[in-house]
Amino acid sequence: MSDQALREQLARLLRWEDAHPGLERIVEGVPPGQWGVSTAGLPYTLWQLLEHLRLSQYDILDFCRNPGYREQQWPDDYWPKAGSPPGPDAVAKSVAAFRKDRETLEAIALDPSADLFAPIPHGTGQTYLRELLLVADHTAYHLGQMVVLRRALGIWD
Repeated sequence: MSDQALREQLARLLRWEDAHPGLERIVEGVPPGQWGVSTAGLPYTLWQLLEHLRLSQYDILDFCRNPGYREQQWPDDYWPKAGSPPGPDAVAKSVAAFRKDRETLEAIALDPSADLFAPIPHGTGQTYLRELLLVADHTAYHLGQMVVLRRALGIWD
């Protein structure tokens, strides 16, 4: 596989829908009053999962591009405090921010000047390849949780 083909696969992986629905499909059609609802046996809401995805993806992006990166505190800095969106436009803003950061990660994947295999200079051995795979894997995991929650709430077709 050529370097360019690898880069294209990595960029595509960040919005992969070959094995599961993507974020856009999962958030589409959620009634506004359902974002802050949880159900028995599931300790999170759709809002908490969406924000966790956004916050985590941003953290990985920040690590990739910011030489002054400061490690966040787990779990406090990776999960929203409230179970419900703080306002009527919070979901749309979160989705838009997630998309923007995902596009930036895709650009990193496609950038031939970014050595995918070299350690990130300000890291402790992590590579761009590792970080791109990490964000894709983490996103897929929580997208699955969002589908399970939507099913439990009776709002998934």
